[in-house]
Amino acid sequence: MYAAGVWWMTLRPTILDPQVESGIRRLVRELQAIPGLGWVTYSGVEFAANVAMFLPLGLLVIAWRGRWWHGILGGLVLSAGIETWQLFMLPGRVADVRDLVANTLGAALGVGVATTSRRWLERSQEAHSLRHRKVIDRPPQ
Repeated sequence: MYAAGVWWMTLRPTILDPQVESGIRRLVRELQAIPGLGWVTYSGVEFAANVAMFLPLGLLVIAWRGRWWHGILGGLVLSAGIETWQLFMLPGRVADVRDLVANTLGAALGVGVATTSRRWLERSQEAHSLRHRKVIDRPPQ
């Protein structure tokens, strides 16, 4: 399902439907109207969306017991393939190195979140070592 979503977003002939694009631009204008959020731009939202789109890839690689660098390299290779496809096969699309950076960053963040979560869970389990379990799991007297 994830791969199908990435394919649909990145390899279709047009970037966005006009209605979707106008909705995003309207959202950016509304966010900019909020005090302190004047820095939000369409380009920034697009970059953040590319990061978010590849974050699950990093999570999945770690969940499937891959090494951390597999997730980052996978994000880089997949993104490079997508951008190459857009460059040569989709004349209505533009290949952009910022997309490559954002997608790879998203995969790296996914790896970081998954690795940190795994370590936290392992430490949590270690806290319930056999010595501690004797005290915790002892039937009431």
